[in-house]
Amino acid sequence: MKKVIAILIVLVGFAFQANAQEVKTVALEQTKGEFTQKSLTLSEGTYVFEIANNKVGHDVGFVLAPKGKVEQKDHIKNAYVTSLVKNNGKSTSKKVTLKKGEYVYFCPLNPTPQYTLTVK
Repeated sequence: MKKVIAILIVLVGFAFQANAQEVKTVALEQTKGEFTQKSLTLSEGTYVFEIANNKVGHDVGFVLAPKGKVEQKDHIKNAYVTSLVKNNGKSTSKKVTLKKGEYVYFCPLNPTPQYTLTVK
């Protein structure tokens, strides 16, 4: 019985570790009026976006949308930061699963241009 429990514990540990490895973090930094990363190329997969506010002087956010569809109704809501990013702070999005295609990211609060994110 002890061996069965030990095996189950090991299997559950591997399952958690495999799940954790599937989610990648994409770190993006905003300065006044722009992101420092002007474009991104990612593989299909699940991501969390970590947004840093580097001396913008006010709260910022993050929007990810399919290219050509930047109206609020088309935004990928899980990509929104879970709380506004305070000056000199960081915030993250929820998990976002991206498929092949082109997207844009921007901040309407900063405001920034729209930058291209390509998923291959």
